[in-house]
Amino acid sequence: MRASWYSKTGPAAEVIQIGEIETPNAGEGEVRVKLHASGVNPADVKLRSGTSSYGYNFPLIIPNSDRAGVVDQVGPNVSKVFFGKKVWVFN
Repeated sequence: MRASWYSKTGPAAEVIQIGEIETPNAGEGEVRVKLHASGVNPADVKLRSGTSSYGYNFPLIIPNSDRAGVVDQVGPNVSKVFFGKKVWVFN
């Protein structure tokens, strides 16, 4: 999938990368959302700049606290009723 991400904090021009990464699968109790829109909000900027951590400790961050799309995969122990539903995701 095409994405923007960073693996270390700092100025956006220095740390954000754009390219292809492996498309994840929905895990236990999760859904996967095919995004139609994605936005970066102030929380994303603070996290990327290193001024806040929100307790995150991941090797790769995709900055998009605000996004919308359609559930295109449901993981184990998730009702199939969610498949195909339009969703709005935040933080």
